[in-house]
Amino acid sequence: MILANISVPLLGLVDTAVIGHLSNTYFLAAIALGSSSVSLIFWLLGFLRMSTTGLVAQRYGEQNIGELWRQLLASCSLAVVLALSLNLASAPIISLIAWLASPSQEVIMLASEYIQIRFLGAPAALLNLVMLGALLGMQNGKGPFYVVLCTNLLNIILDIWFVVGLDWGVTGAAWASVAAEYSACILATYLLYRALKKEGVECRLERPKLSQLLGLLSLNRDIFLRSLVLQACFSFMTFYGARLGDVILAANAVLLNFLLLLSFAMDGIAYALEAKVGMAVGRKRFCEVSTWVKVGFFWGSVLAIGYAVFFAYLGQDIIELLTSIEAVQQVALAFLPWIVLLPLVATSSFLLDGIFIGLTRAKDMRNTMWISGIVGFALPFWLAQSYGNHALWLAMSGFMAMRGITLGLRYRTMMRDIAFD
Repeated sequence: MILANISVPLLGLVDTAVIGHLSNTYFLAAIALGSSSVSLIFWLLGFLRMSTTGLVAQRYGEQNIGELWRQLLASCSLAVVLALSLNLASAPIISLIAWLASPSQEVIMLASEYIQIRFLGAPAALLNLVMLGALLGMQNGKGPFYVVLCTNLLNIILDIWFVVGLDWGVTGAAWASVAAEYSACILATYLLYRALKKEGVECRLERPKLSQLLGLLSLNRDIFLRSLVLQACFSFMTFYGARLGDVILAANAVLLNFLLLLSFAMDGIAYALEAKVGMAVGRKRFCEVSTWVKVGFFWGSVLAIGYAVFFAYLGQDIIELLTSIEAVQQVALAFLPWIVLLPLVATSSFLLDGIFIGLTRAKDMRNTMWISGIVGFALPFWLAQSYGNHALWLAMSGFMAMRGITLGLRYRTMMRDIAFD
């Protein structure tokens, strides 16, 4: 999962690099606004993968294969409904983005085209979330690896071809993503079908039980509210950066790729923790939960230190690789120290997310995230807002640190209660 996830920010790096070397800053700013808006929406709907992983892992641990299949059907049905709703609501969504960001006319026109094209791939993108979650829940790490790696490589190839070779610009980057998402859906369907047949699941269409749908909606509601705060903080970086000017917006887009490199690697460990912790809960072996947590934090600490050193020594070279616009390079380099700090303060938040998903403790995730958003992000930004873009990066660092602290305290209390039981 770490290897697969590292390929995801590589796609963002290629997007930034191919657009960042076009003639005008507004091309890169449009990609920053359009891709971050689509990512915001898809990540808000990431509860489809999270809830599926936790529930399927627990059913898999119980060896309740019939319930596992019905749970999967319920998640797929919800994914299709949400994808169709996105396309129907594309116009008001774009209007809201334009109102929040207040970008230049050139930026919003290109970003709107990008968003509309990406929404055409929403059915495949959301079904992919469900199928990847199911594969992970069944302790199948190779399936998601093949899906994520192959489709991101395809996306990178098409990105370069459409943008550079065919000169399609920003819309070329969007069409490359859509083509890759539908290719991923085909591959994921095949791998999941094969995994289900291996477990003896009879793959036949049937109506999900009302109790399953209600339980899924309840779990997803809390994960959605948690994700809403998370993505509000990330999108605030983009929208407030847009108000500071196109150069700041473009520089932050470059720097956020560093954070993506970190987050997707850490999420690789977190995804494994989701599957292992969920299966341990299904088997009623809570001592195994503690074991997997220790293993996860060991490897997470190793990666965090490695990333901090990597960013410190090669950060300038990566910035110059991503964009040839000198003004953007200078601004991004000025804020690079915040990026070096982030791996050290953010690691525990990623790993604990995975642990709580495996435990299906969505309410705890929701509550701690709201506390972190207010105390860790909003308060530091409000106190330091006169420092402009530095205030944004201070708020992001405080937010990541507070997530780890609040989830860590809740985990200790929860495990102590289990031990007393």
